[in-house]
Amino acid sequence: MRGLFLAVLALLVVAGDTSRYIPQLVFNANAILASADQKSTSDVEADHMRAAFSLLWRAALLQAREESSQEASQQSAPSAVQADASAEQLLVAALEKINAHSEKESVSADSVAFPELPNNFETTEVATQQVNQNAERNHASDAYPLDTEYWLQKLVTLDNADAAWLLYQQKGSDGTSEEFMALAAKGNVPEAQLAYAMSSQNPKKREKWLIRAAEQGYVPAQAALADWYLLHDENAKAKPLLAATASLDMQSAFKYGRLLWDDGEFNEAKKYLSEAAQLGQTQAKDALAIIERYSPTALSNIKPYNWGDEGRCLQRIQPFASTLATMTRADSFYRKFNNDDRLASLSLCVAPPVWLQKDVLKCTDSFNNRNLLGCDVTPLASIAKKRQFSHAVVVAKQGKANVQNGVMYLDIGDTYSVFVHELAHFAGFADEYPIAKSMAKKLCNTQRIGDFAPPNLVIDSPNYYSPIETVARWSAIDPNTIVAKAKTCEGLALKSYKPSRRITFMEHHDSGVIPPLYLVLWQQQLEKQEAQRPISMNFFQAFHHKGNQNEAAYWLATYEAFVAKSQSN
Repeated sequence: MRGLFLAVLALLVVAGDTSRYIPQLVFNANAILASADQKSTSDVEADHMRAAFSLLWRAALLQAREESSQEASQQSAPSAVQADASAEQLLVAALEKINAHSEKESVSADSVAFPELPNNFETTEVATQQVNQNAERNHASDAYPLDTEYWLQKLVTLDNADAAWLLYQQKGSDGTSEEFMALAAKGNVPEAQLAYAMSSQNPKKREKWLIRAAEQGYVPAQAALADWYLLHDENAKAKPLLAATASLDMQSAFKYGRLLWDDGEFNEAKKYLSEAAQLGQTQAKDALAIIERYSPTALSNIKPYNWGDEGRCLQRIQPFASTLATMTRADSFYRKFNNDDRLASLSLCVAPPVWLQKDVLKCTDSFNNRNLLGCDVTPLASIAKKRQFSHAVVVAKQGKANVQNGVMYLDIGDTYSVFVHELAHFAGFADEYPIAKSMAKKLCNTQRIGDFAPPNLVIDSPNYYSPIETVARWSAIDPNTIVAKAKTCEGLALKSYKPSRRITFMEHHDSGVIPPLYLVLWQQQLEKQEAQRPISMNFFQAFHHKGNQNEAAYWLATYEAFVAKSQSN
C-alpha cells in the first residue's frame, strides 16, 4: 500500500495539471483533518497528521510556484486555490492548533478543532474513508516529522508571515527569532507589527510600525500608538485612537476621559472616567475624587489663603497645576507631605494646590534652552500678592525636575520622594550625586562655595575643609559627626564631603534616608531667610527681563523685606 500511495501521488504530479492537482491535494488533506477532528484522542494517529501536513505543504509549494510563474509571465489568471482556502493558510491554521494543544508525537483530537473544509470542497464518506485507509497504510510520511517547527520553517521559506509569527512565538526571544518577527511584521501580522515596533529604539521606526498595526484595527496597537502620541504631547492624534478603544480597555477609557476633561468636555469625561473606575482603574478613581474637590479657577477668582502662625510657616509653599493629570499629582504631594511624620518638625507649610485654567502657564521641557522643565511664572504674581506664599511648586506634564530660586518644577512622572528632595533644595541643600560640570565649577570652587554655603557639603581646601564654618556647625549639632566622602564634585575630579556615611535622600531620593542631623540643619536653614531664594526673586528677574520695571521694583522690594526680616530677628 505504501507503493500504491506514492504511485498515486506521483501520477497526480505528472498527469494532472496544477489547477486540478492543487485542489485535490487540499481536498485529501482536509479529509484527513476533518476525520481526525471527529475522533477521540486515542484513535488519532500521528501518521495521519503527517500525511495531511505533507499534502498541504505540497499544495502550498505548487501554488507558490504557479503564482511566481504567473508573475513572471505577467498573467492575471486566478490562482488554482482561492485566497480564503489557500494551502498555506490551512497548514498554518492546523499547525497553530497542534502547537497550542498537543505534544510533538501525540495529537489531542478532543481539544483540537482543525480547519473546516473550504466551501468549494465537498467530501464524501467514501472519499474520506479511502484517504484514511491510504494514510494508515503508508509510511512514506515518516520522512516528514510531526514537529510543528519543521513545517513552520518550511512555510517561512515561502515568506508566509503567519508561520513566521508562530515560529517567533514558539522559539521565544533567542537571537535567531528576530528575523521571524520582522518577516511577520512585513507580512502584515498585526501582533508581529506591534512587537516589532516595541523592539525598536528608533522613534520613527517605532511609530511607523505602531501605525501599521493600529490601521488593521488591532486594539493593543491602537492603545500603544495612543500612548506614544500622549508621550510626545500629540493629544489630537491620540484622541481618536482612545475613542476607538475606550469601550474595550479600562486604561484607554481613563486616558480618553482625562483628555476630554482637559478639552472642556466635562460630562463626557466623567462618563468615561466613571466606567474606568467601575472596572477597577485606580487612577480613574483618583481623578474623579480630584474633580469633586477642586475645579479650574480663573486668576481673578483665586482667594487669599490663611497660613496660620507665621513662625510655623517660615516657608509658605503653594502648588499649582493646570490639567487633570497634573492636578492629581499635585494633590498627592500635598496630602503625602501633610502625613509625613519625618518632616513634621520643620517650619514648612504646604497649601492645597490651585487648579489653574488650561493656558495660564506657558511651560516647556527646555525652558530658556536649559534642557530643564520651566515656565513663565509672571501670571502667578497676582496670586502671590493675594496669598503671600514664599515658594511655589509647578507640576507640568513633562520635563526634568529642578528648583529655580523659589519655584520647584515637577512633572507627572515624579514621585513624592522627588518632591521631598527638591524641598531640601529650597533650603539650600546640595545634591550628593555627581553634579553637572557647569554647576560643579561654581559649587566645587573654594573661592565660590561660600556664595552657596550648602548646609550638607564641604570641599577640599589646602589647609582643611571649606567652608570651615560648615564643619563647625555639624560638630556643634553632633560632636560625633563623621565627615564622609560625597560624590558631588566627581565630575571635576575634586573631593567633596558630607556629614554622614549613609546614602542620603540628597544622593538617592527614592532609597536614601534623611539623617537626624539633616533635619536639624534643615530647620536652621529655614530660620535663616537670607539663605533662601523665595519666589519674589523669580518675579523680579522675570519682570525685569520683560521690561516691566514697576513690577520688577515691587518684587525686588518684597525680596529685600523677606531677607531683612530674618536679619532683624
